[in-house]
Amino acid sequence: MPKDCGNHNSYYRHKLYGRIFACFLSLIILVLFIILVIWLVLRPTKPKFLIQDTSVYQFSLAYNTNLLSTNLQVTISSRNPNDRIGIYYDRLDVFAEYKNQQITAATELPTGYQGHNDVNIWSPFLSGVAVSVSPYLVDSIGQDENAGLMLIYIKISGRLRWKVGTWISGHYNIDVSCPAFLTVGNDNVNDGSPVFRFQQISPCSVDV
Repeated sequence: MPKDCGNHNSYYRHKLYGRIFACFLSLIILVLFIILVIWLVLRPTKPKFLIQDTSVYQFSLAYNTNLLSTNLQVTISSRNPNDRIGIYYDRLDVFAEYKNQQITAATELPTGYQGHNDVNIWSPFLSGVAVSVSPYLVDSIGQDENAGLMLIYIKISGRLRWKVGTWISGHYNIDVSCPAFLTVGNDNVNDGSPVFRFQQISPCSVDV
């Protein structure tokens, strides 16, 4: 009776394919393990942001229509504290927020690579013309101006990538919140409009 060589050939082919697949899977696991070990050893630290200045050129509220017009310039610095890890900023949008309500349009910051321990400084203009605000926000603005102190948050949102040697990670979201403490007065202004003065350099909270 003739031997069934076809079944034997099929068996050896399946066995060979299984070995190739196992080797390929082991290689992938090894590469991922090496990347994980490098990542844990280097332990990337989040970039550090500081708000250095805030100049308010306009902050006027039309009480009859609840429309707020804002024009300001902020100076923000970012430092990469890592000795072996670079950062690619792929998108950064900055805007002003008061009492959890956005009061200016988002302004795009210059993006690019930030090397080890490098510092970037941005001074964007932020503006919001005739932004409709809620009645409770109108009351808060009046109370803060009477108290002589106002807190505005400068927010940055975007995406970044980490660079370790020649390896570059995938995208990570970054959210930055910078408190800008302002004193409010009407001195030295003929029309009695409020004057805002930035108080101090403040660190920002950073989530990645």
